[in-house]
Amino acid sequence: MGAYILRRLLLVIPTLLGIMIVNFALVQFVPGGPIEQIIARMEGRGDVFETIAGGGSEVEEASGAGAAESGYIGARGLPPQFIAELEREFGFDKPPLERFLTMMWNYVRFDFGDSYFRSESVVSLVLDKLPVSITLGLWSTLIAYAVSIPLGIRKAVRDGTPFDTWTSSAIIVAYAIPGFLFAVLLIVLFAGGSYWRVFPLRGLTSDDWESLSVIGKVGDYLWHITLPVIATTIASFATLTLLTKNSFLDEIRKQYVVTARAKGLSERSVLYGHVFRNAMLIVIAGFPGLFIGVFFGSSLIIETLFSLDGLGRLGFEAVVARDYPIVFGTLFAFSLLGLIVGIVSDITYVLIDPRIDFESRG
Repeated sequence: MGAYILRRLLLVIPTLLGIMIVNFALVQFVPGGPIEQIIARMEGRGDVFETIAGGGSEVEEASGAGAAESGYIGARGLPPQFIAELEREFGFDKPPLERFLTMMWNYVRFDFGDSYFRSESVVSLVLDKLPVSITLGLWSTLIAYAVSIPLGIRKAVRDGTPFDTWTSSAIIVAYAIPGFLFAVLLIVLFAGGSYWRVFPLRGLTSDDWESLSVIGKVGDYLWHITLPVIATTIASFATLTLLTKNSFLDEIRKQYVVTARAKGLSERSVLYGHVFRNAMLIVIAGFPGLFIGVFFGSSLIIETLFSLDGLGRLGFEAVVARDYPIVFGTLFAFSLLGLIVGIVSDITYVLIDPRIDFESRG
């Protein structure tokens, strides 16, 4: 197993490098980079010195005396010296290969730099948005497992009964409903949209959260996250429930179950003493990957509807603004984390069922 883990860890390097090369190369052909974004803002909003903070004396010198008279550089076209200064400041005066190598060297040292437009480090921005993503990802995953596993077991035991039929219909309908559409329905019904104002619409906590007691803080937090978590979780039940059901059905039909029943064991002992461990292998071992997928797959629309400032909105705004340090920094970190989680999932398989031997595949 050690040699297998070592091979997988070594494979992380070319995989991650390939992901970064492809995305960096694609960006080179996308129009409207950071420099163009700044120029467009300046030409549309006027004064250079008010639009770009921290331009300093170099920008003033580049703009020339004529621009100083009117104070509106956009009407005359930006001086080439000013554009060159912007390119130097953002590092675009260097060849793409040099920029890529510099970027990767910084990322290897976990130096993700600062945002182009937010005057804040990428790490601090991500950490600031993490509470929202942790809330949605963690609670959605736990609720999905808490509901889907017992439901899937029940459906397997009562396979073909009316209970199995109507629960399958219900979870398929839930799976077919887009999360954002269900979120709108929840807002209309329970957040003061048109009917009842039972739950708040904005944020993770109330304005007076700091003054609340411990119990009050917990209650306030749960009160705020109820609707967004439900909207995020609604489509998560179908796959996990059916996976659990099919895993149990597959195990129940095996010979060792027939033997256990022939020995006179109760149905509960057979189900939870023999079938459960083997049937839950694929479900439990997939937990790390599922959690990471939900955790970092923050829904932009859900966050927007409930006024939550999470990683989904951060990523969207960074892409729109061509804020490359955020785009590539988060891409590198999350891709690395995803690859590591894949290895953790394999290790989990072995811990749950020692019969699995990845080493023999080499």
